[in-house]
Amino acid sequence: MSKIVNVEVPDIGDFSDVDVIEVLVQAGSVVAVEETLITLESDKASIEIPSPFAGTVKDVLVKVNDKVSQGSLILTLELAAESAAESATESTVKPAASAATAAPAASEPKVAAAPAPVAAAIPEGSDMHAEVVVLGSGPGGYTAAFRAADLGKSVILIERYNNIGGVCLNVGCIPSKALLHTAHIINEAAEMGAHGVTFGKPKIDIKQIVANKDKIISTLTGGLAGLAKQRKVTIVHGYGKFTSPKTIDVADKDGKTTTISFDDAIIAAGSSVMRIPGFPYDDERLMDSTGALELKEVPKRLLVIGGGIIGLEMATVYDALGSKVSIVELSPGLIPGCDRDLVRPLEKRVKGRYENIWLNAKVTGIEALKSGLKVSFEGKDVPATDTFDRVLLAVGRSPNGKLID
Repeated sequence: MSKIVNVEVPDIGDFSDVDVIEVLVQAGSVVAVEETLITLESDKASIEIPSPFAGTVKDVLVKVNDKVSQGSLILTLELAAESAAESATESTVKPAASAATAAPAASEPKVAAAPAPVAAAIPEGSDMHAEVVVLGSGPGGYTAAFRAADLGKSVILIERYNNIGGVCLNVGCIPSKALLHTAHIINEAAEMGAHGVTFGKPKIDIKQIVANKDKIISTLTGGLAGLAKQRKVTIVHGYGKFTSPKTIDVADKDGKTTTISFDDAIIAAGSSVMRIPGFPYDDERLMDSTGALELKEVPKRLLVIGGGIIGLEMATVYDALGSKVSIVELSPGLIPGCDRDLVRPLEKRVKGRYENIWLNAKVTGIEALKSGLKVSFEGKDVPATDTFDRVLLAVGRSPNGKLID
C-alpha cells in the first residue's frame, strides 16, 4: 500500500509570511530526494525548499504569491518504495513490517524539508569544526553557505574583513551603483536644458553623498548578517589559509590564529586590485577603486589609468561631481573585449565631456610632488608628462586563489 505524507515548510529562521515566488512541481510530478519543490523570497534572499523524500506529487497546496511560514503545508507526496520503507522505519511502525503490509498511521508524521544543523565533533588539534567551510563571503560565498545550511549542514563562513558581502557589496558593485545613480541625476538635470527646462547648478555635499552610500551598504550587509544568524551559519573574521587538505588557519587583525577543520570546503576567495610596480602607493592621492569610492574629495584634475568598466564608472562619477577627467588606455579602444558597436556611442559621448582620452598609450611612471602627481606617458598623441591632483589605477583585478596556500 502506498504511503502519503504531508510536506511542510521547514525551519526558515525568524521569517514568517514569506512570499512563494516559484512552484516547480505539479500534481503527478516525480521528484527525487533534495529536488527543489518551491522557492521562497524574503529580505533580498531566496530560499529553496527541497523534497525530503523521493516520490510522486499528489496535490500542490500553494501557488505563486502565496505567503507561507514554518509549518505551512506545501503539498502531499506519495512516497517511492524505498522512501516509504525509510519513513515507516522512522515512524511508530515496527521495523519488521514492510511498506506494503504496514497499516497506515492514524495521523501522518510531519516531514521537515531541511534538518537543523548538528554541531560536529571538534577533531584534536582544531579550535572549530564544520561539515562545510566557505572561504570568502562575497556573492559566491554567502549564497553557498546559506544553501549548505538550508540543507542541514553545519557551516562556518570565513571573511577577511569586518562585514560579510565581499568586494561587490562593500567596495564594488553596490557602492559604485549608488554613486552612479547620483551622477545620473546630476547629468540628466543638466541635459534637460536642451529640452527647455533649466535647473540651477547643483550644490555638492560630499559628506552627505558618502553617508547615503554607506547607509545602503550597511542596510544590505546587516541583512546578510541576519540571514546568516537565522541559518546558524558561524562567521569567523580573519585571513584564511589552508594548512592541510582538511584544515584552515584563520589569522585575525590582532594576529590570533584559529584552526578550523572541515569535511568539505568551498573556495570563494574573490579577487584583488592589480598593481603596476614602481608607483608611489604610499601616497593617498594614488587611488584604487576602493579609495575612489570613499570620495574623500573631488579633485580638480583626475587621471584614470585603465579605460575598462571600473575606470569608466569612477570617471562618470567624478566627472558629474565636477572633476576634469582624463583617461589613458593601453588598447585601441575603451572597454576592451566589448562589442565595438556598443562602445562607439559611449566613446563619442565621453570625448565631449572628458578633458582627454588617450588610447594606445600607457603610464611609465608617477612622481609624487607637493603640487600633485606628475605622470609620465608613452604612446600615441600623449604628452611626455602631466600633473594631476589625483590618479585612479583601474587596470583590472587578479584572483586571490594563489594567496590562500
